[in-house]
Amino acid sequence: MKLFHLVAAVLGGWIASPAMATVPPPAMGAAEPLWAYGFTTQPAPGEQATLPGPPSHTLRPTEDSGAQTRKRHVEGSESSFSLLEIRNGNEVVDWFPGDHPPLTPVLKNGPASLGGNAYGCAFCHMPNGKGRPENAPVAGLPAAYFVRQILDFKNGRRSSSEPRKANTLLMIALAQAMTEAEIKESADYFAVMPWTPWIRVVETERVPRTRTSTNMFLPVEVERSEPLAGRIIEVPEDVEATELMRNPHSGFIAYVPIGSVQKGETLVSTGGATLVDGKALPGKTVACGTCHGPDLKGMAEVPGIAGRSPSYLVRQLYDIQQGTRKGALSQLMQPVVANLTGDDFVAIAAYVSSLVPPKS
Repeated sequence: MKLFHLVAAVLGGWIASPAMATVPPPAMGAAEPLWAYGFTTQPAPGEQATLPGPPSHTLRPTEDSGAQTRKRHVEGSESSFSLLEIRNGNEVVDWFPGDHPPLTPVLKNGPASLGGNAYGCAFCHMPNGKGRPENAPVAGLPAAYFVRQILDFKNGRRSSSEPRKANTLLMIALAQAMTEAEIKESADYFAVMPWTPWIRVVETERVPRTRTSTNMFLPVEVERSEPLAGRIIEVPEDVEATELMRNPHSGFIAYVPIGSVQKGETLVSTGGATLVDGKALPGKTVACGTCHGPDLKGMAEVPGIAGRSPSYLVRQLYDIQQGTRKGALSQLMQPVVANLTGDDFVAIAAYVSSLVPPKS
């Protein structure tokens, strides 16, 4: 609670600034950044996600059985797994067990109360905790913050603004099934994992054409033939390594608009403050380092954000702005994001993701 009151005091002083009081919050906030949720079109009226089914243990009838059962390898690993094993979220495969502490039961098999219907934490978030653009990068998060987020999912205080985001429903179901011991087990595991470079930010006007698979963009060409048009498109460096093999050594490229990194640096560093007649006027937000630390590595229970997925960062900014994240720390963030536009979200995420994560 000491942290809560400290952050509240810092942000309370910022919110009370007369200059900030002259900037009314937008009526509806920013338009939904569909790309950050892995979609390209608006949902149809009433369209909603359904809870994903249990992990697959069987052959896919649409694929060759020999290809699914053949043992496969990735460079640098002494292990071998078939696609059947790689796709089984209830028995998470581990290509590089020497990279991290041993996978615990909840990391490998999921909440015990769900049995074979559970997904292990490391299936979506990967054994190294870095995750993919469609989910959360949890490596190196403070254990207390991690626990708070699981409890927010569990108790109805965290959901998604995008009604078609099925893996959010899965995360809620898994959180509700987790025991206190399992929550602590997963929090302690990920907290000791260092966050290391995982995303390469590239400023560009055009990107390769893509298709989506479970809310992740996958390039279908090498050439950059499609206008980026104010979005961030985050794709695997190697589609087969990421999508087929779930190789935790293969990272991502984030294509961002030209000039967005510099614009984001201004917003992140100063909140957009300006000098007028020698007087400093507050900007539309507050410098991120106020709470996330001068190197954006995080402080106490506040998470580190440097070098993390821009898709994830924008989703969280938008969800907080829209009020679908209702936890205590999220409520403190609401006035911080209230005046931000979609372009601001893009710029902030482009800059933050471009930063080399500081060493622990």
